Amino acid sequence: MSTTPLGTLAFYSEFDDFQTWKRALQAQLPHLQVVHSSAIERPEDIHYAMAWKPPQGFFSRMPNLRLIVNLGAGVDSLVAREDLPAGIPITRITDPQMSRMMAGYVLFAVLRHARDIPFFEQAQRLGEWAYRHPRSPDEITVAVLGLGQLGAKAAHEIQRQGYRTLGWSRSQAAIEGVECFAGLETLDSVLAQADIVVLMLPLTPQTRHLFDRQRLEKLRPGAAFVNVARGALVDQTALTDLLRSGQIGAATLDVFEREPLPAADPLWSMPNVLITPHLASVAIPSSSARQIAENIERVGRGEAPNHVIDPARGY
Repeated sequence: MSTTPLGTLAFYSEFDDFQTWKRALQAQLPHLQVVHSSAIERPEDIHYAMAWKPPQGFFSRMPNLRLIVNLGAGVDSLVAREDLPAGIPITRITDPQMSRMMAGYVLFAVLRHARDIPFFEQAQRLGEWAYRHPRSPDEITVAVLGLGQLGAKAAHEIQRQGYRTLGWSRSQAAIEGVECFAGLETLDSVLAQADIVVLMLPLTPQTRHLFDRQRLEKLRPGAAFVNVARGALVDQTALTDLLRSGQIGAATLDVFEREPLPAADPLWSMPNVLITPHLASVAIPSSSARQIAENIERVGRGEAPNHVIDPARGY
């Protein structure tokens, strides 16, 4: 815990509680000044910025910025900006609690589809005692697309339940109990084998709308689709059409092309769709603050911070 003056950190998020984050950060670094972006009086005094989807121009008025902390795991909302100062490192939060939270959500979604719970939910709404015999886990194939820190943890938890688990990523990965594939040329084959597809890829120029209508039609008929990554990976109109027709049997969706999802969007009323408001995994202040504090101290000593992202790659 540092006891020397560290400068000032500016905070911006429309979704996270400022006071909770301020307390967590100052518990680690009592001499760090933490101010909300709306209370910045002297932008030249800001040395660190912690933000989630800040407005354009947010960083350009901070000439002495030394570190940017993305308030989350996905950094796609930062890397395409025009106001990022050159040479300033951007770090992402890699709190183990986020991996556990994401793995728990994904496991819930997979188990829900594997045990046909949407079928029973619909039967309950109709007042019907409808029986469907459970399938053995080893008869069900689950594909996890994206094997970064969060995806690898989720794939590991899925295979522990006895499901045949496939993993796909841009570069080759190795996860015990998971059949791993790499490269775009193998993606369609992975999709065709899966009863449940879990999307966990980063959003980059290469992955934007990677799941267009043509690729979504590669899914096994009646397969379930889970998206906990980014809405812009998917052509949402095509996904809606395929869910309506039954080509895709069901979906659990935590992310959307437009958030909040508009009230008139047809996905809201589809009985084979479960919607949650982008909460599959979020940064927990009490545990994430330790990692952020360490990076602030490293920068203060003239060292490179940990978990720096590559803006050119988008993650």
